[in-house]
Amino acid sequence: MAYVDHAFSISDEDMLETSYIINNKPPIKEIALAVSLLVFGVLGIVIGSLMSYNHVGGDIAHGLFFAILGTLLFIPGFYYTRIAYYAYKGYKGFSFSNIPPV
Repeated sequence: MAYVDHAFSISDEDMLETSYIINNKPPIKEIALAVSLLVFGVLGIVIGSLMSYNHVGGDIAHGLFFAILGTLLFIPGFYYTRIAYYAYKGYKGFSFSNIPPV
C-alpha cells in the first residue's frame, strides 16, 4: 500500500467547511484616482493641442509637452475607469478586484 500525504489533499469535506465570500465593493479612492487621471489627461490633451496650434504660452514645444503629458495621464485613467464602469454594470470578466489598490 502506498503512502498518501493527506496534508496537501483536498477533499469534499474541506470545501464544505469554509464558505467563500466575494467582496465586490467598489474601491472609492482608486476609482476617484482613475477618473481624475482621465479628466486631467483629456484637459492636458485639449489644452496642449490648442497651445501648439495657436502658439499660446510660448512655442510649439510647450503645447506638445502638455499634449504628451495629457496622453500619459489619459491612458491609465481611461483603462481603470473602463474597468470600474464595466464592473459596475456587471459585465462578465470584469470585477472591482481587477483595480489595484492605491
